[in-house]
Amino acid sequence: MDVIPEPASVHRYGTDFWEPGPDTGLAVGEGAEPTARWLRSVLGAATGLPLAPASPDRDGVIRLSIDPEATRSPAAESYRLTVTPGGAHVVGGGPAGLFWGAQTLRQLLGPAAFRRAPLPGGQWRLPLIDIQDSPRFRWRGLMLDVARHFMPKDGVLRYLDLMAAHKLNVFHFHLTDDQGWRVEIKRYPRLTEVGSWRARTKFGHRASPLWEEKPHGGYYTQDDIREIVAYAAERHITVVPEIDVPGHSQAAIAAYPELGNTDVIDTTSLSVWDNWGISPNVLAPTDNTLRFYEGVLEEVLDLFPGEFVHLGGDECLKDQWRDSPTAQARVKELGVGDEDGLQAWFVQHFDNWLSARGRRLIGWDEILEGGLAQGAAVSSWRGYEGGVTAARAGHDIVMCPEQHVYLDHRQADGPDEPVPIGWVRTLEDVYRFEPVPAELTPGEAAHVLGTQANLWTEVMEDPARVDYQAFPRLSAFAEVAWSALPAPAERDFADFERRMTAHYRRLDALGVGYRPPTGPRPWQRRPGVAGRPIEGQPPNK
Repeated sequence: MDVIPEPASVHRYGTDFWEPGPDTGLAVGEGAEPTARWLRSVLGAATGLPLAPASPDRDGVIRLSIDPEATRSPAAESYRLTVTPGGAHVVGGGPAGLFWGAQTLRQLLGPAAFRRAPLPGGQWRLPLIDIQDSPRFRWRGLMLDVARHFMPKDGVLRYLDLMAAHKLNVFHFHLTDDQGWRVEIKRYPRLTEVGSWRARTKFGHRASPLWEEKPHGGYYTQDDIREIVAYAAERHITVVPEIDVPGHSQAAIAAYPELGNTDVIDTTSLSVWDNWGISPNVLAPTDNTLRFYEGVLEEVLDLFPGEFVHLGGDECLKDQWRDSPTAQARVKELGVGDEDGLQAWFVQHFDNWLSARGRRLIGWDEILEGGLAQGAAVSSWRGYEGGVTAARAGHDIVMCPEQHVYLDHRQADGPDEPVPIGWVRTLEDVYRFEPVPAELTPGEAAHVLGTQANLWTEVMEDPARVDYQAFPRLSAFAEVAWSALPAPAERDFADFERRMTAHYRRLDALGVGYRPPTGPRPWQRRPGVAGRPIEGQPPNK
């Protein structure tokens, strides 16, 4: 059986099958109608079967139901799928579990079930089987950076479908950075009028001499965002927005120069950054800046109803603060000691602001520097160390160490690998990633909400490049996030590769431009475009 991610328990009854046909109905229990609508939509398109409403008492039906005794987390994401000669039954511990069970049902029908129209001569059958399954982690995430290279709305919706097909349930939406501001804020229209586009773009790594000499940009209207959030919710995916502060903010400063350190540089001369790396132009630690971003966040909270808001907090260069009389006066006024303390004050202000509104701040692991309010959570990206520190201090953590699950890093060391960035992280490397730091006690490990793969798009100029970097490694990551795998060295990668043989055909049906196991196809290469490869094994800390 070739399901990905691997279910917890599978029992196959012989070699026989049940074959759905034109008379196969869909029996929908209380609370199961949203999954029924989705199933009719995707399977109706792929098979041509009507899947008409039917009584659960007759044979030849697919039954969808929710277990009323198991609707609370974590059981809410569990499911049981049973196929007998009389039909199929998917029971979810809650609406989410039912939906994940329907995803497994789709996989069992074969790769053609992932197409948008029936293929000639298509036959449909399901193995007689009993599957019981539930996820290891509650946070199974993908971070997509649309600030560096904008992805139009339809591409975002497509990635939500790809996430759902892999039982991933948190979409970290990286909306702002030095190179672009991608969300409409009606109170501050220049954020998109000015901040959403740049005059040109570096092609390749920042060491590359190549430029794409044309404007690049785009943004999501508030109705676009509402559509994305609703589309995700129908697939039991939570959207976590990221609004970067106080660094990675040159696009915002270009739109509203008063946000920058005006006593150090002429901020009116700044434009949206056209290069990669870390801009020295950071937000000024003033009351005006705090009020401005409170206004931004008021609209963000209205658009994104989830528990968490990501406020970045990473890679804030402090040279301008060191040179700024205004910033230095603020350090003395607040008694925070130095510029690191000033950043901690900045982050803590919004931590308290979000907490007062019933939300939780999450940020990259630099937010630990200088202290953090108890309710805040940490995305540990610089390795395991930030996660260990945060968990021992009582903070919830999401493990996304760059040396393991930054999917912008290269997949092989061959000369044809396009724009090679970072360490080599093969499909097997990702499959053997362990999200829970070994040094944590069981009590500390309880703070691991889950794990997340990150797609930074500096060298991904279009959706085809995003596909290439994401897949097939995101399929391996999904199994790490969902399945109760043994220790990394004991994982059966050969069996995963065997199951991927069928899964590649599903990805083909979905139109995913993944990296083949044999290496990039000719049109996936980028000859002559500089990257930044790092040799050797990455540090495991």
